This record gives sequence, structure tokens and C-alpha cells, in this order.
Amino acid sequence: MPWMIEMISQYGYLAIFALLALGIIGLPVPDELLTLFVGYLSSVMVLNFTITVLVCFIGSITGMLISYTIGLRLGQPVIDKFGKWVGLTPKRFASVKKWFSRFGNWTIFFAYFIPGIRHVTSYISGISAMSFRKFLLVTLASAFTWSLLFVSIGYFAGARLPILK
Repeated sequence: MPWMIEMISQYGYLAIFALLALGIIGLPVPDELLTLFVGYLSSVMVLNFTITVLVCFIGSITGMLISYTIGLRLGQPVIDKFGKWVGLTPKRFASVKKWFSRFGNWTIFFAYFIPGIRHVTSYISGISAMSFRKFLLVTLASAFTWSLLFVSIGYFAGARLPILK
């Protein structure tokens, strides 16, 4: 966490955007802690709340779109070549794709709130060749809800806890 604080203190909103985009792609960035922390920074007037939510939203969308594109372009050959090493046989992955095509919208939306799962759904959406329009609409709704929720929790918790001031 100290390195994130340093990045945000030096680069501000740009660091928040980059950290969230990279975290959604799958790098080890604690997305929820980051959004809670920047929500807290908004409560003590270091950051602007509205801009913070917007930057978190755009960073999340960017990460999801990059993951979708990677899954669409590279995913299936990688799964075919290396999937068996992690127990993802062609038959098993075919059932995952079938299930995802049936429940993909809800999976993307609810998975956004589950660390680790959120990162995988974009790749699976791309590999499954989910309609980009459908993916984008669900991702926009879930990213906005997630960003607003976690930044708001950090904001209101930071404003109410005297120990943090």
C-alpha cells in the first residue's frame, strides 16, 4: 500500500487511472483498497469526489476493454495450448463458454464485486466472442456502480471516523 500512496501523491488522478486499469487487467493492485483510499482522500478534500469517481470509472473500463481485447485476440489459442496444464480441457472450457453465453451479462455485473473473478470475466467475454456492444453496456453499468460504491464507502467512512483525521 505505501507504494500506491506514493504514486497517488506524486501523480494524482493519473496514478489512480493507471493503477485501476492495470489492476483490472490482472496485475497485483488491490482495487478495492485503492478506491476506498481515494474515497477517503476525497472526504478530507485532497481529491474531488466527482472527479475521483469518474477517474475510477474510466480506469476500470479501460482495464476491462484491454482484457476483453486480449481475450478476443489471443485467448483461445492460449487456452488450447496451455489450458490442459491448469485443468482446463477443451471439453471443460466448451461448457464454460456455453454457460457464459447464457449467463454472461449477469456474470460480468456481479463478478465486478468479487476480487479475482472480476479480472477473469473480461478475458472469458473476449474468448467467448461476446458481442462487444453487449459487453460494453454491461461493463459500463457494473464499473460505474462499483466505482461509485467503493469511492462513496471510503468517502463516508473517512468523513465519520475521527481516528482518520
